[in-house]
Amino acid sequence: MNSLSMWVCPKCSNNKYDVDQFRATGGLLSKIFDVQNKHFTTVTCTQCTFTEMYKTRSSNLENVFDFFAGG
Repeated sequence: MNSLSMWVCPKCSNNKYDVDQFRATGGLLSKIFDVQNKHFTTVTCTQCTFTEMYKTRSSNLENVFDFFAGG
């Protein structure tokens, strides 16, 4: 993530951070079939733990795999 190379925490001005990802369900059918079709990247300040979330794109192939693999 090159756009994060100059990231500064808006709460404490720290410039050190951790990047992680998580996935979530998006609608009724997604919840019923446990398909996690929403993908997010998080950036967390290592000092104050303030966290920003960024929505990322997921491919249809990933969604199909999630369906058959059980999420």
